[in-house]
Amino acid sequence: MPRERILRWPDGEARPEALLKEAGITRVLAAPPNGAITDALWPGVKSQPKRGDADEASSASREPWVDANGYRVQYERALGHKDVMLAAEPPSDPAVISPYENVEIALVEARINAGNALLSPDARYREDLRKGNPKALAAWRSLAATAKWLDEHETFFGQPVHPAITMVVDKGEETAELANLAYRRGATPRLVNPAALPKPSPDTLVIGAASLQQAPPAALWDYARAGATVVIDSKPDASWREHKKDKDRTFYSLGKGFVVAYHEKAADPSEYALDLIDLVTHRRRAARTWNSLSSVLLATQGTRPGQLLLHVTNYGSPTDNEVQARVQGRYRKAVVREPGAQPAELKLFYRGTMTEIYLPHLNRVATVEFLS
Repeated sequence: MPRERILRWPDGEARPEALLKEAGITRVLAAPPNGAITDALWPGVKSQPKRGDADEASSASREPWVDANGYRVQYERALGHKDVMLAAEPPSDPAVISPYENVEIALVEARINAGNALLSPDARYREDLRKGNPKALAAWRSLAATAKWLDEHETFFGQPVHPAITMVVDKGEETAELANLAYRRGATPRLVNPAALPKPSPDTLVIGAASLQQAPPAALWDYARAGATVVIDSKPDASWREHKKDKDRTFYSLGKGFVVAYHEKAADPSEYALDLIDLVTHRRRAARTWNSLSSVLLATQGTRPGQLLLHVTNYGSPTDNEVQARVQGRYRKAVVREPGAQPAELKLFYRGTMTEIYLPHLNRVATVEFLS
């Protein structure tokens, strides 16, 4: 169930029951439950730090590589799976030191996207909890506080994703990987099923339909006729009028919009994500952040008209540096919420059709509520 706190702990291994109670653990399992997604990535910044804290897991000198699964919840939901449980396996290699905080990250990324996660501390973390290691206890209590905060703000999560960039996904691994890199690159796309495409709307500016197992659905062309840019890597229709031709793709005019047809299959998911962002342009994308290389963002509709929610999940070390963020639309108020702190109103700046704010810091997760 979405709000259950389910802990994975080996049978026969002593458990610190008081800590489990403190964190509100509702069930303890020795193995992932049936239906859980066991091939999810172990989340966090990929590295081999010397110590068990998040500070050793990222570097300010270069862009970190982040393993994240929020896209996977959105992907499974697009395919019609309502309840999604991520059950990533922690590293078993003793040479790979996983920060204690990665268990908290697993819960945050799942819940932000309206799924749930099996909490799976590795052997070192479990032992350190039994021993009362101060850093392990601090990470565990942070997990407990964040879990409570997620419950308190449950209505903010699982709202429809902003459709500025929309991606059509199917059961093939190719579209799943395209979605993965689109989220990692900050495109924050809405994922949709080819068998149940929503009706075109003015908010959908670019819709990607590459690497599908079947031919793109005919309803896709309605998006171009309504003014959107449709991106495919399948054969273009002979009746379309060529607008311009690049080295690797051709633009066709269709109705009020365009179809962009790659000459070959989209082989590089990262480049594909950047292409979608270029096509939507930075001035029209749903959201964007700066100074947060280890974070993944998600922009969604709110629970009522005139509300937009920006969720920022930090996979690396907490930072006291300001994090600049912009969202599409002009809003009159922005309130940031995060675990362990009271809601705080943020100063607004207007940049064209976008509203800009500055987060004073970024710990594990922050949700900004924009109101018009």
